[in-house]
Amino acid sequence: MDRKEIKLLEKLSLAELVLKANQIRQDYIGQRLDLCSITNAKSGLCTQDCKFCAQSIRHATGIPTYPLKSPKEIIAGAKQAQDIGAKRFGIVTSGNRLSPEELKRVCDAVASIKKKLGLKVCASLGSIDEPGLQLLKVAGISRYHHNLETSPRYFPQIISTHTFEERVATIKAVKKAGLEVCSGGIIGLGETVEDRLELALWLKKLEVDSVPLNVLIPIKGTPLEKQKPLSGAEVIKTIAIFRIILKDKTIKIAAGRESLLQDFQALAFMAGANGMLIGGYLTVKGRDILEDQQLAREIQRLWQM
Repeated sequence: MDRKEIKLLEKLSLAELVLKANQIRQDYIGQRLDLCSITNAKSGLCTQDCKFCAQSIRHATGIPTYPLKSPKEIIAGAKQAQDIGAKRFGIVTSGNRLSPEELKRVCDAVASIKKKLGLKVCASLGSIDEPGLQLLKVAGISRYHHNLETSPRYFPQIISTHTFEERVATIKAVKKAGLEVCSGGIIGLGETVEDRLELALWLKKLEVDSVPLNVLIPIKGTPLEKQKPLSGAEVIKTIAIFRIILKDKTIKIAAGRESLLQDFQALAFMAGANGMLIGGYLTVKGRDILEDQQLAREIQRLWQM
């Protein structure tokens, strides 16, 4: 699909986009629904200045801060994720990069999780080099998460302490290490529709495996706390366009799905999504797990109709 064809997608009605995206999901994904859960293994005190993030030391958000959890605590988080139905568990840490000692502790936790629980484990530890990735791979990590966040054009408006190119370099290092890549972004940052299309094209170019789509949750104390929210229709349209462009990739809806889509979350899965994050987010409480389990059952029924 070239840029001219992609531009034409903007002219389609929401109903036309949903129908097209759902057909592509059926053809390339089938009825596979990916459920994953994460743990905030190291919270706050981040030196980066991402305008959307509650964990930056530059923003007065009042979130809990703590150093890297012990392997025992991380393993307990993995057991909880397994108990609520997640098939993949993500270890997420604040900050741009872990120290060698911190990385070793994460590797110890991963090895224990693989041995005791058998869960698929991924990690989101910021910037990392290939030797560090190889340590994670040996420990049992199968996928590394590193969002592009937005288009290269809009990236400097949101983050100034590192570059879009640095994020791309990390993703390329992950692929070189032989790990799967989870990378997506946030919509509703003030970006244009063209920025969202450009983000999708970069993800396609980098051949990532899984794409989490977050919708901005304006957090008090961050520079984006008064950002006007997107409409539910805009969110659904974005999901559909990402499916049409990315075809066979996992597309997961994550932060913001509860507040913006509310009772229309199932529609996101008719518009191309085939995964979701359950059990809460880094600093924001998620939906009740029983409600998400019910939603998962509803999605499977819809897909069978």
